[in-house]
Amino acid sequence: MDAVLFNVTTAALMVLMFNGGLALVGRSTLRERRIPWAAVGLTCLALAGVALQLCWSGAMGALDADPAKSGWWRVVTSVFLQNGGIGGAAWNIATLAAVAAFTEWFWGAPLTLGLFAAGILLPEQIDKLWGQVAHSTDPRNFAGSSGATYFLGATLAAALLLYGGGDRKKEEAEGVRAKAVRKERLFALGVPVLGLAMWLAQENGHGLVSDYGFLLGALAWAAFRTVLHPDRDLRRPARLTVASLTTPFGRRARNA
Repeated sequence: MDAVLFNVTTAALMVLMFNGGLALVGRSTLRERRIPWAAVGLTCLALAGVALQLCWSGAMGALDADPAKSGWWRVVTSVFLQNGGIGGAAWNIATLAAVAAFTEWFWGAPLTLGLFAAGILLPEQIDKLWGQVAHSTDPRNFAGSSGATYFLGATLAAALLLYGGGDRKKEEAEGVRAKAVRKERLFALGVPVLGLAMWLAQENGHGLVSDYGFLLGALAWAAFRTVLHPDRDLRRPARLTVASLTTPFGRRARNA
């Protein structure tokens, strides 16, 4: 029962982040946005890590983040390995792809990569500052991208709380938009609240790294809000967009 509750709350936290990402960039704008190449790159690295595990039985032993083993590279390489079976790997890679795309559309590619790197490196360093056992807040169990993904997703929640959503169609009705923003910000606030509750009640590291990400997201918004342009894809549309890739598949489905 404890394992089921652990998984349910972990999934619920991701749903809050996913909905926050949709609200932040605007659900109705997704097809108009450019391909998020930094997110594609991170996803490809995660897929390559799984392929490496399938081809090399010693990959986990050489590249995981077991604190009992030496190797400065492990904290980074372990992120692109998966140890939760097929279902866990699929969940981790799918959520990484979605969260990284939302993050890139809002924060931009350079800051997204920086925040993702922070999600890899900061939890371990904070643990050391608190004098705890290494990786005690790391939910990856020595491998997996979930910790960095939840950290990254929480930066979106912080931005949503401070900035508000970006759905242009809703902006046509100011009253509806104002009500929607209040609801969206309430859900955004739910991310650090649920994350802290998960840590206190379950010692669920996904929750605590989400709180770390939320705090860093708030700091990033304070530092970079004057140069962020979340609607840049809409003002200067790229030739290759989400719609340009998905339209052919839609046509094939209709003709099938």
